[in-house]
Order: sequence, then structure tokens, then C-alpha cells
Amino acid sequence: QVQLVESGGGLVQAGGSLRLSCAASGSIFSINVMGWYRQAPGKQRELVATITSGGSTNSAESVKGRFTISRENGVNTVYLQMNPVKPEDTATYYCNALIAPSTRTGFWNYWGQGTQVTVSS
Repeated sequence: QVQLVESGGGLVQAGGSLRLSCAASGSIFSINVMGWYRQAPGKQRELVATITSGGSTNSAESVKGRFTISRENGVNTVYLQMNPVKPEDTATYYCNALIAPSTRTGFWNYWGQGTQVTVSS
């Protein structure tokens, strides 16, 4: 089975930096798109940023200029560089990916378990 595992979350002061990582493992033939979503308490899950296999990126207006998404295809890993962070960035961050497990399957949507990011004032 395909698995997405996030890491890098934690407590950080406002104005500081943080880098999240998401590694995909298991049966993987191809990864089309990978991205990050976040959900704060009492709010709906929202898109943070995505990156395609060709390197095209898309990000939410609230993080433009502060967050950078990147992808390392050789190790099936996507990163989210957060600098500088703000208190309103506090949320659970989830990794998402469209992955084809084999040559005879289409692309399926997968989610990680999430990693907590807390930004203090």
C-alpha cells in the first residue's frame, strides 16, 4: 500500500522558520501531483501549496512570499519551507498526493496522517 509520512512539525516562534517533509513509500509507479493542506481548530481544511511532476507550483494567497514548496522526485519527497511563520499559520498540516501504484492503475488520491505546526507570539 502507498503511504505518506509527514515530518518536521513542531513549536516555533513567530518570525522563525520551519521545513516540513513528506515521503511517499510503498507501491509507486508514478507521482503526478504532491501538495500540502492545513486545518486549524474550528476551520475547514484549506490548500496551502501544490507542485506537479513538471515543477509547476500553486499556493494560497495567505502564504505567497513566505512558503516555498519543492519536490525531490528521486526519493518521492515533497517539502514545504515556511519562512517567516506567523501565529495564524498554526494548524495541522497534511500531505496529499496523486499516485499511480503500477502501470495498470490510474492515479489515486492519498493523504498523510498530518503533522502539527504551532507558532507562538
